[in-house]
This record gives sequence, structure tokens and C-alpha cells, in this order.
Amino acid sequence: MGSASRSSRPLSDRLAARARRVFVGRDAELEIVRSALDSPEPSIAVLYLYGPGGIGKTCLLGAISDLAERSHRAVTVIDGRNTDASPGSVLASVDRHIGDRPRVLLLDSYERLRVLDDWIRTDFLPGLPATTLTVIADRSPPSAGWRTDPGWGDLLRIVSLRNFDPATSAAYLTAARVPEELHDEIIGATHGHPLGLGLLTDVFVRGGDVRVPWPPDLVGMLLRRFLDTEPGIAHRRALEVCALARVTTEALLRDALELTDAHAEFEWLRELSFVEAGPDGLFPHDLARDVLDADLRWRDPDAYRYTFHRVWKGIRRGLDSAGECEQQQAIVDLKFVFRNLPGVLSPVDWQSWGSAQPERAEQADHSAIVDLVRTSEGDESAVHARRWLERQPEGFFVLRDTDGSIRGVLGLLELSRASPEDVRADPATRAAWDFARRTAPSRPGECVAITRIVIDRADYQNPSPTMNSVPVLTFQRYFTLPHLSWDFLALAEPDRWNEYFAVADLPRAEGADFTVGDRHYGLFAHDFRRRDVDEWLTVVTDRALAQGHSGPEPTMSPPLALSEKEFAEAVRNALHDLRRPDLLSRNPLLHTRVLHKRSSPDDPDPVVLRALLREAIDSLASDPRDDKLFRAVDRTYVRGAATQEAAAARLGLPFSTYRRHLTRGVTRVVGWLWDLEVYGEAPSGREHM
Repeated sequence: MGSASRSSRPLSDRLAARARRVFVGRDAELEIVRSALDSPEPSIAVLYLYGPGGIGKTCLLGAISDLAERSHRAVTVIDGRNTDASPGSVLASVDRHIGDRPRVLLLDSYERLRVLDDWIRTDFLPGLPATTLTVIADRSPPSAGWRTDPGWGDLLRIVSLRNFDPATSAAYLTAARVPEELHDEIIGATHGHPLGLGLLTDVFVRGGDVRVPWPPDLVGMLLRRFLDTEPGIAHRRALEVCALARVTTEALLRDALELTDAHAEFEWLRELSFVEAGPDGLFPHDLARDVLDADLRWRDPDAYRYTFHRVWKGIRRGLDSAGECEQQQAIVDLKFVFRNLPGVLSPVDWQSWGSAQPERAEQADHSAIVDLVRTSEGDESAVHARRWLERQPEGFFVLRDTDGSIRGVLGLLELSRASPEDVRADPATRAAWDFARRTAPSRPGECVAITRIVIDRADYQNPSPTMNSVPVLTFQRYFTLPHLSWDFLALAEPDRWNEYFAVADLPRAEGADFTVGDRHYGLFAHDFRRRDVDEWLTVVTDRALAQGHSGPEPTMSPPLALSEKEFAEAVRNALHDLRRPDLLSRNPLLHTRVLHKRSSPDDPDPVVLRALLREAIDSLASDPRDDKLFRAVDRTYVRGAATQEAAAARLGLPFSTYRRHLTRGVTRVVGWLWDLEVYGEAPSGREHM
């Protein structure tokens, strides 16, 4: 294929075509959207879709986008994975798409934007035109604010996305050209989990055996089986790159694999069921990334180390020519490669990594910065902060909350530009300057820098979005500040970070601890004349890899999101087997969301399931009016009876009356558990039962 034909069809078109080819189901959700689009003013303003990873939320949003475009609606997509969690970034994404047509706004990966939830609900969405339909896709149920705010009322529709039912699963497999004789085997193994269906289909297409027992850790096992059935070394190395990098472009793949043309490998990646696409490139599904990374490292550690180096060097090459904002994003990508390393306590909050970018402080922020320093560290620290704001205001950066207030502040100073009087006046800068002078003095024209202030309003110097900004800003300084000699970082409670910064080649500056007010601080330092930036990164990479994998072990068994009908059937079967732990151990409820929260996902406990069922049954006894329902269910399943006729006789009821009470009681138990499964909380009143 020539280069001209490659560029003639955008990536988004190819991906959309592939998704439409195998998209099935979700008819009820699409009908909600279709009905809203057919009205001059939508009957609902927000459709809130939620469900666990791999349930097909992004795929459904793609189908909704197609439906909206066919209805001549302008479609705006804001993906939390590619958008800073700040009002400015969200507003900028919408502003670029303003037009005269009614709009459909799609908010994907909303869990990454949860910090903005109150602002989105109370300020952002109410400010949009009344004709706008917003669809939110989240991993968790909506916050209580959505459900209790009377302003939303009928304008909000909440839908819990569940696994496909058998008929929809079969339709998916048919669309994916899987032979019908294998459908029952695959559907039984996956319980209709969309990502599981896609992975098992990938295994089949590549000649793998699908007629094997599959464990609860379905996604992880399928990924490993997929790797076993994919013989191409180039494909395995492409997967290594994709698992390591935040996003993979064809250029990065070409650099990392040392190929003159990586088009074929890139095409292969983007056709995989567990690889998604964003505006910046390809990335594996969250459920797949860590298990791929760990498995590929285990298979060939030497090749993994080599690829690790090639990936960060490929990202590094783009830093020198990037603008300030692009440079910060590239540094976020560079640091992301190290997310599971090294094997010591890290100051990084990986859950919020890359979600907020620091911005330069303005003159109007100065008093708020000083107040934040005073509140967090005391009056003496506030005096030093005010002095440095006056001397080097360009070195101060802030992170803002949704209301524009300052959530965090960072102060980066150049001591080589400061007067001797200012350096001596601050215990931190005096300690840094004295250490540099007695250890390896800087020469004329060389820079000495220090990250002097790091404060997060909520978490101080614990892992937080503010702490995440430290490596972004300091890396940027390393790449842009000419003739950098010493770089220092001042932190309180320094002992807890000794091991981490030793691995990062910023060891504790011996004899340079200092005190401000009643708080003790330490300095961490690196001399870039001894190792320049690229040599430093190489050393840090080698040290981190030598420590082995340290990130959290991937939990690759997502909870089953049974359909409401399947869930009800599973509850009824569990009630029938309540006194038989051996039978309860086979019940699919063990792998649902509500059981994951109460027992180990890797070792689901039928005893926990039995206790949960008893709790649901006991909920019937909370209202005297339901006593007859409670007694019917209790006598039948908890106390046990040889037959239902015997249970009716013990209760002194005609059999027809007993059956009516039992049916209503079981329905209430199913409803109680379904609310707990769907909303994460038990119903609080009889009217919800």
C-alpha cells in the first residue's frame, strides 16, 4: 500500500467501520437516545450510562455518535483519558465545536473527570442550550448529587450497562464470523462480557483453543492465551510498546521497534479488540494494559528492558522541538512509562496522573499563594514565599479547583539569579547553596535551581495532582534551562522519600536539612554536570528495572455485569441453594460487583454470598407489614422445608396464600440485591423494595 492511500482514510473512519461491523445490542439505550433526538427539545437532558471496565461503554458512545450524526446533530466528544480535569479544558473542548445545529455531548471515561462532578452538574451542563443532549459514560453509579438534585428530576435518565444476554452474545459472535457450534462454549465462558467476547474471538481467529475451562480471571487468562497463539515477534514487541506507552503512534512504534516502516504493526494493533483509539494514538483497554506489561516482562526480561529504553527515548526525542504545553504533555507521557517502577514508595498519584496541568501564577494569585503557605506551613514560611514571589514571580505555578481557587502551589527558583542576601535569608536556599558550594561549586554562567515550595491544599506533600506536577515542571527545567548544574528539591518529612529519590538519582543532600518554624525539611539533589539529562534518565531506567515490577498486581477479573433477568435468576438459584455451600460456589453472583466489594475477587467466598442473602432476607423484617413475606421466605430457604407444601403447612397457610407471599418476598429480595448491585447501596425504605 502506498503512502498516499494510507493517508486517504483517517484512522477514525477505519475504527468506526470496524466497530459498526460487530456492534450489537444496546437497543434499549439507543432507543432512549433516538426518542430524545426525535423531539425538538429532548425529553431528557442527560443519559448517564455506567458499568464496569470492558462492558462496552465507549463502543456504545460510538453508536450514539453515529445515530446523532444521522439526525444532523453536532457531536462533541470529551474523553476523560485525554482531557485535563479542569473547567478550562472542558470548556475549550466544547467551544471548538459550537455551531448552529443542536448538539449531542458525549462525556467518555467520566471517572477521570469526577473531580469536576459538582461543577459539571451545577454549572457546566445547565449553561448549555436546552436542545443539548448529554450522554455520560462512567464506571461507577452517579454521585448522590445527581439522584437527589430536584432540578434534574425527569431530565436525568440513569442506565446500568450489563453483560450481553445470550441472544445478543450470539449476534456478536455471528457478526465476528465465529462458527455457530462454538457459540455456547464462548457465551458460557464469558457470561456475555463484551471485552471477554472480543478477546475470546481474537483467540479463536488466531487458532487458539476456546473449548477449555476458563477461570474467573477471564480477561487476564484470555490475554495470556492470545499471546500464546500470536507467534510473530514483531507483534509481541508492538504489544510491549502499546502496553508501556500512554499512547502509541506509528512514529513511536517505528522508533521503538527500529523499523523503517511500522505501518503493518500499527494496523495489526488497531484491529485488536482490546486496543482503543484516541486523538493522540492507540492505547490498550485499562483492564488489559497491566497484565500485558507484566506478562511480556516475564516472558523475556532482556527484550523488555531493551524496549523500555527505546520507548522513553522515542518520547524524549520529541521534547526538544515541542512548545511549552506540548512539552508538558510529552513529559507526562515519558513519566507514565515508569508508572510501575521502582519498587519503593512513590510520591506520584497514578490515579490522577496527567489529569491536571500546572499553570503560571498571575499577580492576582499572590495573596492567595501566601495564605496557602501560611495555612500549611506557618507564618515564617509565608514570609519566605512572599519574598520569592516578589523576586522571581515567573517561577511560581498553581493548580486550580473548579471554582478557580488555588488547590496547589509550586515555587521553582533559580538561585544563581538571586542576590546573596535573598539566598541567605531563606533557610532552604541557604542550605542548598552551602551544600553546592562545599560539594561541587557551580562555575560562572552555570545555574543552580531549587523546587522550594510544594503544597497541595488537601494533601500537602502526599501524592496528589500537585505532587504530580513536580516531575513535570522539573523535567521541563532539565530540558530547557541552559547550563544547569545543581537541582534541588525541598520536602518536609524527608526520611520517607529517601529510598525513592536514591533510585531516581536525586539522593538526600547530606548535612543540608533545615528547619522553618516548627517543621523539619530535607533536600534532595542532582548535579547535572556529573550526569546530563539523557544519561541521568538511562541510569534511572536501569535502576528502576533492576528493582523489578512493583506496581499493584493487576486485577484482571472484572465483575460480571449480569442483565437484570440473569441476576434475578441467579438470586433465585442462590436462595434455593442457600444451605448448600458447594452449589453456592458455582453461582455467578460470586463474580458480580456487590460480591467483589465484600470478598476477594480472586477467591470469591460462598460464605459471604450466603451472608449477603441472609441480609437481604432480613431486610423484609424491617417493616411489620412485610412480616408475612419474611416468614414465607425464611421458612422456605433459611430454616428449610422438605417441600413447599410442608413449608405452607408449618406456617399454617393455604398453599395458594403461601405461594403468593413467597413470590412477593423473593421479588423483594431480588430488588434489594439489584439496588445494591446497581447503585452500590441498599434501599433505605419500603417503597424501594
